[in-house]
Amino acid sequence: MKLSNPELLRSQCLIDGEWCAAQSGKREAVINPATGEELATIPLIGSAETERAIDAAQRAQQSWKQQTAKQRAALMLAWAEHIMAAQEDLAQLMTAEQGKSLAEARGEVAYAASFITWFAEEAKRVDGAVLQAPQASQRLVVIKQPIGVCAAITPWNFPAAMITRKAAPALAAGCSMIVKPAEQTPLTALALGKLAQDAGIPAGVLQIVTGEAAQVARCCATARWCAN
Repeated sequence: MKLSNPELLRSQCLIDGEWCAAQSGKREAVINPATGEELATIPLIGSAETERAIDAAQRAQQSWKQQTAKQRAALMLAWAEHIMAAQEDLAQLMTAEQGKSLAEARGEVAYAASFITWFAEEAKRVDGAVLQAPQASQRLVVIKQPIGVCAAITPWNFPAAMITRKAAPALAAGCSMIVKPAEQTPLTALALGKLAQDAGIPAGVLQIVTGEAAQVARCCATARWCAN
């Protein structure tokens, strides 16, 4: 597998804007299901790294939510453009680790980018409301605000689209996102994280962690900062 941009083949997690290994040193092989070839190894992070990602997401979300919808949309559209510019490399990664045909993989990359562009535009349409007050001296205003840190554990069958379908609305609303991809297909997810970095998405707003789903999920479900 030869990529035009070799930097898209990542072998570390993306936490707080940095690429890092597991503190334990544990790693897991990513296997091509068609050939049995080892494509790469990825870190098996534990609770300490997951908690660090959650804390980073909470800090990043405080400034991310202060950006205007237009500012967030601009960064998201840049991310989508980077994804489409890397469509062939992403399709190669997806086919190698997941097994779908190259034509289907190319289609999924475009499908994944479409979620980002859609929700980037929808971000600018999140409106509040002014309600009728019971008294003339009152004014009732509804303001929609982001809920905070979100986490997603995504499946192997659509390793790009199932990430952007969840991350895009969260980012558009002003939330930060932690993604735990399936063990079988982490390389596509890590490449999406790299492209988000390249597009200027701030550190901590989108993080990609690899490890055992149960352990990551437990940390996220019990963390005070994780809202969804």
